[in-house]
Amino acid sequence: MQPATGSKAQDANLIAMRLLEARRFGEARELLEDRLRTDGQDVSLWLNYAVTLRVLGDATGALGALEGALRVDPRCFLALLMRASIFDQLGDARQAGQAYGVALSQYRPETVKDEPTRRAVARAQQVHDAYQREMEATLRGALASTADGSKELRRVNQLIDQMMGRRKIYHQQPTHYHLPGLPAIEFFDREEFSWLPLLESATRDIQREMAAVMADRSLDSAFEPYIHYPDWMPLDQWRPLNNSKDWSVFHLLEKGRPVPGNADRCPRTMEILAQMPQPSVPNRSPAGMFSVLKPRTRIPPHTGVANTRLVVHLPLLVPTGCGFRVGNETREWKVGEAWVFDDTIEHEAWNDSDETRVVLIFDIWHPRLTEAEKQAYAQMMVAIDAFGGSGGETGI
Repeated sequence: MQPATGSKAQDANLIAMRLLEARRFGEARELLEDRLRTDGQDVSLWLNYAVTLRVLGDATGALGALEGALRVDPRCFLALLMRASIFDQLGDARQAGQAYGVALSQYRPETVKDEPTRRAVARAQQVHDAYQREMEATLRGALASTADGSKELRRVNQLIDQMMGRRKIYHQQPTHYHLPGLPAIEFFDREEFSWLPLLESATRDIQREMAAVMADRSLDSAFEPYIHYPDWMPLDQWRPLNNSKDWSVFHLLEKGRPVPGNADRCPRTMEILAQMPQPSVPNRSPAGMFSVLKPRTRIPPHTGVANTRLVVHLPLLVPTGCGFRVGNETREWKVGEAWVFDDTIEHEAWNDSDETRVVLIFDIWHPRLTEAEKQAYAQMMVAIDAFGGSGGETGI
């Protein structure tokens, strides 16, 4: 039984409890029904009424009482849990599994103190897990006859993973500019980019130029901290890396222009970058750099500036223990194998090894943009900069 809130409701609740202890179930039901005619907004009375009806063996009536509680508070965890447990008691496994899932969505462990409710929660998780497994097996079985390869059904399989709670739904969350209508794709299919083989075929040449740059101690100052905010700004997750060379970059193209002294040392890399579909936005893009991540360093989850561009990684020096996540998908870099991703979807990187990791990074126009949109967007960025409203962002 649940304690009620108002004084009259509390009195009714206490009397009903005594009646139930005396096994005078019918009188308890009549008392609660009478009180609910005037206190129909009291959730606890509805819960206690449901308990009483359940004791009397009136499962249908108990479900109706719980609906009364949920009309007052649709997210009432105890009402949702009891409702599911009645389906469970009736042997309706699927309806119980689904209802338990709804109840668990409102479960807050810190609010549950009593052991009976904890046991009920454990039962809820057990039944809901079985329901999920049965549903997944049914859905996978339905897919088995529709197509042969996993690639054709990748997105449908991802939908099932989302339904099972194994895959989170990530959205584009650019820090500054969001162009509506562009799809939120974590890693893009290689087939969309005919120039990827050209880029990858130049890996050894780019590696040689990168190695020469890193071996030249006179260029140490040319490797700049990737994160360099004033210390008076809110640094949040960036505090450990702010102004730190644990994550540094050697800029080749910055704010739309070759970097003097840097670009000259990497002519083959610059030649390849010139053949990539990079954005042309005055004072912003194209951008290209060697990204250097020191041993035992992690780049925290973050999102990029604008969804009008995608980011390309070409791994050049990758020890074991490095990884990269965009949204739900985690990958390991492989030297010479590039990928294209949307950096406005939450992503993070790590180097858990004892060696340095180096990746060539550059941006490209989002392939779904029209030429008119590219031109208009570039003009808009020029206007923002002229107005003085850049807000300190980098890239496009």
